[in-house]
Amino acid sequence: MNKMKNFKRRFSLSVPRIEENEFTEQINQLNIQHTQGKTSNSTLHLSPEPATPGAQSPSQLQYRSKAPHRRFSMEDVSKRMSLPMDIRLPPEFLKKLQMEREMESENNSPPCKPLSRMSRRASLSDIGFGKLETYVKLGKLGEGTYATVFKGRSKLTENLVALKEIRLEHEEGAPCTAIREVSLLKNLKHANIVTLHDIIHTERSLTLVFEYLDSDLKQYLDNCGNLMSMNNVKIFMFQLLRGLSYCHKRKILHRDLKPQNLLINDKGELKLADFGLARAKSVPTKTYSNEVVTLWYRPPEVLLGTTEYSTPIDMWGVGCILFEMATGRPMFPGSSVKEELHLVFRIIGTPKEDSWPGISNNDEFRSYMFPEYRPQPLINHVPRPLTNHYSVFQPPGRGKNRRQSIF
Repeated sequence: MNKMKNFKRRFSLSVPRIEENEFTEQINQLNIQHTQGKTSNSTLHLSPEPATPGAQSPSQLQYRSKAPHRRFSMEDVSKRMSLPMDIRLPPEFLKKLQMEREMESENNSPPCKPLSRMSRRASLSDIGFGKLETYVKLGKLGEGTYATVFKGRSKLTENLVALKEIRLEHEEGAPCTAIREVSLLKNLKHANIVTLHDIIHTERSLTLVFEYLDSDLKQYLDNCGNLMSMNNVKIFMFQLLRGLSYCHKRKILHRDLKPQNLLINDKGELKLADFGLARAKSVPTKTYSNEVVTLWYRPPEVLLGTTEYSTPIDMWGVGCILFEMATGRPMFPGSSVKEELHLVFRIIGTPKEDSWPGISNNDEFRSYMFPEYRPQPLINHVPRPLTNHYSVFQPPGRGKNRRQSIF
């Protein structure tokens, strides 16, 4: 019995042990490669004899594997190029990226290196961005002096989009409003600001591709009979102020706030739109144009011709929109500059030197010769109490079928 134990001990010392964890790991790797059908890229090498004293035992398994090229997935490309996660990348584009990845691997180049501006632009073009054939027009939504808006669908994501088609004149080129809108919206990424998805430039038109929203605040008021739930008023005001704060912190003035430029979807999400009159205050200039903001939402100092203003020009419009949502009617529906000023002063009072320093020297103000109105409390012009009726967002015309707010 003792002789048998001594023999086992000497035999175990003469044969080097195979570590269990190492052996298990190697076998697992072999099994994985085999099940994936990639054993052609791997080799299993058994050394017939030690090359030098102290070398590994013949029973030691040596696993060598050539790392296979990891295939590109749509998620990888979407993250790398900041694309929508629901985008449908063309198969030929993914094949091209895979070939480039294999060439980088053969040349020992670092994978997923940052894209240059030129290569990113070329990649976006290969996907389908910047091309009219990528989008299908479904119908006309509206038409203005310079542009026509269509409802469309993207072939890349199958989502609805809004196509703002701006007509180009051969002599004048693109309108300055379109150039401003594009340059500003490319850098404005916020939940309460409409998203610019794509830009398509042809000889005859400049098409801006926006996310599609069902209606605007004006249509919303009409659908609910100009009697909006006060809780919905608060929700919309919160979203309006949050989106506007994002713009003002980046020194951008919207300069055209009105219900028609506030878009709403069926989830109760409000987004600022139409940045054609917007202006960046970071641009060095002493004065701005006073031909901005729709008449009903234009502040009195701009009505009187001032060209020096800042963020309060937007806040005046916010106050007018709040009144319109709460009452169902516009606050100052004037048909001319003089009538608009008359409506304003009749409620907030005719300005004097103590309330508006320098107003007596304004030639335009003196030419109108307004009566001396005394300021009135705004609550006297609100037909119903500003109370909270509901705790959730309620779309118009849905009765008790209320939809939960995003807040």
